[in-house]
Amino acid sequence: MSSALRLKLENIVKEYPGCRANDGIDLRVEAGEIHALLGENGAGKSTLMKVIYGVVQPDEGRMFWNGHEVRVNSPAQARSMGIGMVFQHFSLFETLTVAENIALSLPPFEARDRKKLDQRIREVSDRYGMTLDPRRYVSTLSVGERQRVEIIRCLIQESTLLILDEPTSVLTPQEVASLFATLRQLAKEGCSILFISHKLEEVRSLCHNATVLRQGRVSGDCRPSEVSATDIARLMVGDDTPISTRVTAAEPGEVMLSVQNLEWQSQDPFGTSLRQVSLELRRGEIVGIAGVAGNGQDELLKALSGETRVDGGSITLEGKGLEKLGPDQRRGMGVAIVPEERLGRGAVPKMTLADNALLTASGQGLVQRGMIRFERVREFSREVIRRFGVRCTGETSTAGSLSGGNLQKYIIGREALQNPRLLVASHPTWGVDVGSAVAIHEALVKLRDEGAAIVLISEDLDELYQLCNRIGALCAGRLSPLAPTRELDIEQLGQWMAGEFDSAEANHAAA
Repeated sequence: MSSALRLKLENIVKEYPGCRANDGIDLRVEAGEIHALLGENGAGKSTLMKVIYGVVQPDEGRMFWNGHEVRVNSPAQARSMGIGMVFQHFSLFETLTVAENIALSLPPFEARDRKKLDQRIREVSDRYGMTLDPRRYVSTLSVGERQRVEIIRCLIQESTLLILDEPTSVLTPQEVASLFATLRQLAKEGCSILFISHKLEEVRSLCHNATVLRQGRVSGDCRPSEVSATDIARLMVGDDTPISTRVTAAEPGEVMLSVQNLEWQSQDPFGTSLRQVSLELRRGEIVGIAGVAGNGQDELLKALSGETRVDGGSITLEGKGLEKLGPDQRRGMGVAIVPEERLGRGAVPKMTLADNALLTASGQGLVQRGMIRFERVREFSREVIRRFGVRCTGETSTAGSLSGGNLQKYIIGREALQNPRLLVASHPTWGVDVGSAVAIHEALVKLRDEGAAIVLISEDLDELYQLCNRIGALCAGRLSPLAPTRELDIEQLGQWMAGEFDSAEANHAAA
């Protein structure tokens, strides 16, 4: 690190109605420093980054950039100063291509030559192991691929301060290693990096220094490499919050869900088709589905939820066929869904939490004889908030006003309180803090122990190994065999994620 001070914040205050998101925060980042900003969901991290990036204006406090006091009035001004940011919730236009989205953040003279920009995108994406087609529309990209667009956009901008908000949440271990090598090289060249993450071991291996926030204030500073992940977690959540999940062994019962030879042909030339997908899931069992983003995870979730009708094969729940049933009918049979996209598919941002509960839980006595029971809706929503520790101002809060982790806890709680027989959860702890992750894991284990069958789609391999009875992997729309977790080593799972499971299928069939 250089001794030159790149960024300095003094007494930053930002207040929203009913919430003091930042309460007198000080922060120093030197040139060439990789500085972690840590804290629970709702601790004020994203708000502070938006202040630096010019998305919001602080109510109080001062900001210094390269030794000079500045006021950043817009992201465009921040980019012109050399500040780039990757948001946790992507800031991409779905109807534009990858190149068109990146062009929007570049000066006109750089954005005008599209052929040159396409070539630059290919070079940067290939160099850092995040291959992208500049001509693909964002609407056709998986969540992991959209994250790549955000990261590559900042790399192309050649920022001297790079702000990364949960950049590794949807990357494979190999992609994380490649990204970290890139970040270390950028730091050596003098670029400062503000790194927001809930993956504390990543922070310990990557970051020079860390500032920890709790309830909008700085609760401590540390050098991550010199303290344990437990010490950091305690700075984040205090002494009263559990920071690990105890998962007891499960004793699965009879077959609950049976999927046989599932076929679905994508009409999108960039989409992923499902090919001969088969699995069985038992009562009181959690089955994990691993895989690199964009290999059919979302298509499988839609096939199980009823959002898409399959072209072939069968889906049965307790012996009853689901293939021809829509989402509402499947919900009526006890199917619950937690999609990977919280805002848009999991919840409507501008609607209140109570109204969002009504969208999927109307069958829980919230509607009677065609009439909405508004007080019952509010009671149900308050129960979700209370039981799952959702930090908000109440059931009248809009979904979009919650932090990512708190909204995820609400969505999980909304589905869990419906006592589903089958729960399909996709990336349930993506981008959430350690305390929220523990709460979500405990909810899944409790549902399992109550007899529910759970399909857990996740790119967090630690999560899969911790919670699941059996694990398989999706690659190019094909599903590997499902192996008992205790018998499946990480190397074998990695091979399955790369599509190398033909011999495993033969051995599985022989067995």
